[in-house]
Amino acid sequence: MTVIKMKLINIGFGNMVNAERIVAVVSPDSAPVKRLVQECRERGTIVDASFGRKTRAVIITDSDHVILSYLTAETLANRVSGEETPAAFTDE
Repeated sequence: MTVIKMKLINIGFGNMVNAERIVAVVSPDSAPVKRLVQECRERGTIVDASFGRKTRAVIITDSDHVILSYLTAETLANRVSGEETPAAFTDE
C-alpha cells in the first residue's frame, strides 16, 4: 500500500490547494496576469476562491488551472514556504 502525503495550503475561507502543484503566486494587477485570468475564464480552467471579495493573488498551477484568492501573494508565499503568518495579518 502506498501512502501519499501532500502539503495543503489554506488559500482562504477554508479552501485548500496542494502546495506541490503550485507553479507561481502572483499579483493580479499586471496586464499579462489580467489576460491570463481572462483566457482561463473563457477556457473554464479558473477557480474563483475569493468568494466575491477583491482578488489579491493569482495562483498558477501545473495543470494550467488558475486560482483566485483574496489573500495577498505575500501571505500565500509565506504559507507555501512553511513560515507562520500571525493571525492578525491573514485577513480571515
